[in-house]
Amino acid sequence: MRRIRTGGDAKSSTTVKTPTAEVAAPRGVRVDAQRNLDALLEAAKAVFGASGVDAPVREIAARAGVGVATVYRHFPLRSDLIAAVFRREVDACAAAGPALAREHDPGEALARWLRRYAGFIATKRGLAAALHSGDAAFDALPAYFRQHLEPTLQSLLDAAVAAGRIRDDVEPYELLRAIGNLSVAASEDGGLHGRRMVDLLIDGLRYGADAKASKPTPKRRRSR
Repeated sequence: MRRIRTGGDAKSSTTVKTPTAEVAAPRGVRVDAQRNLDALLEAAKAVFGASGVDAPVREIAARAGVGVATVYRHFPLRSDLIAAVFRREVDACAAAGPALAREHDPGEALARWLRRYAGFIATKRGLAAALHSGDAAFDALPAYFRQHLEPTLQSLLDAAVAAGRIRDDVEPYELLRAIGNLSVAASEDGGLHGRRMVDLLIDGLRYGADAKASKPTPKRRRSR
């Protein structure tokens, strides 16, 4: 806030509020930085999926439309970038659960989410090896994975069980692990075999559901 003199004496001066660079500039910087960060993570996701996590940084920068220096400014180490892409993808996968639940019946919502999760795992080429490399940047990721995806899957399973669409003896973590194992297997058919196996697993969840649909749904034990 500053005084602007509008007349010849002090009495005619008036006080007005004017934006200062101290307030306006950081907001613009934050917007630009977030835009660059989003583009960078999306580019890294695509490049990692196509070429693996060891792809050249310049390839990621070029795809994102930023300089290599921008990549290193946000992520000084490659492991930092890999971890950020992983967390972003976990967040997106978790957020898809409630959205699918609103758009489809419980059985279909669960099946669609499991296929989406399978796709998430299949596109993380080389990530499994990176996560087991001993790099400290990855230490928190397994817990992050479970904390975000298990509650989402638990909610979808509970709804599908209550609707009589699936059996009631499956726990979220064992299902995540099973689909993960099916999805990371190498295949020469572009992942077609893995997708078929996931569909068969989904069919297995439905086995016996009709027989129990008319009975009270037992309280399911939640994973910790």
